[in-house]
Amino acid sequence: MIKPQDVQFYNDNGYLLVRGVFSEDETEAMRKAVDRIIERAAAWKSGQNHAWQGDFMPPEELKKLVLKGFHDMHYHDACFLQALAHPNMTAVLSQLIGPNVQLHHSKMLVKPPENGAAFPMHQDYPYFPHEKHTMLAASVHLDDADDTNGCLRVIPGSHKQGALPHVGAHYLNHKEYPISMGTLCPAKAGDVLFFNYLTIHGSDVNRSQRFRRNVLFQYRDASDFPVKKAHFDWGMGLMVCGENPHFDKVKPAYQIV
Repeated sequence: MIKPQDVQFYNDNGYLLVRGVFSEDETEAMRKAVDRIIERAAAWKSGQNHAWQGDFMPPEELKKLVLKGFHDMHYHDACFLQALAHPNMTAVLSQLIGPNVQLHHSKMLVKPPENGAAFPMHQDYPYFPHEKHTMLAASVHLDDADDTNGCLRVIPGSHKQGALPHVGAHYLNHKEYPISMGTLCPAKAGDVLFFNYLTIHGSDVNRSQRFRRNVLFQYRDASDFPVKKAHFDWGMGLMVCGENPHFDKVKPAYQIV
């Protein structure tokens, strides 16, 4: 699926866009699943708006913005369980992370037409810091994404800076790291953008009349352990390729109540 020079590009730049990971039929199945999940959430009057409540836009403008997000996609629809361990995905993951890869969590982010919110520049590291920094995100594009509908942006090589101080532990100072600083990563439906959790990334507002739907899977090496209490999601530790060499750490330390 990828070549040695692609792995080197990822190591040097902290991200890699891989084309055509999912077929048109597979992508369409995930799109329909996302739409059904949103419908079920609306019926239950349940939903989350992840629009940033920061100071980079006037409050009256912020109120208009929407960024729908849900975690644990593989518990909502089987197509996401199939996708996160898809042979094309594991072919890439085993080269970027290593032979033994675990899922950390899954989620979806939907930017609706014309008022899909921006996501300021940040690192994912503060949410779930790990010892070896093998953690990466695989952002699966369910729609074509470009500058007009708020495609992802990254700062190449920023993962080499290590962990940076975040405002409220969530975002970098937007005056020091404006969204415009990021390199655009336009992609087609079915493409996947892989990026390290230390890579600075974000996305602008969706100003188009098109949706920008993404499903994100977060992965890590099975021997990369959290350094402190971090973000928890059901499904953490699920082996997607290889084996878990740590017999005493095959599932998270949680209690069912």
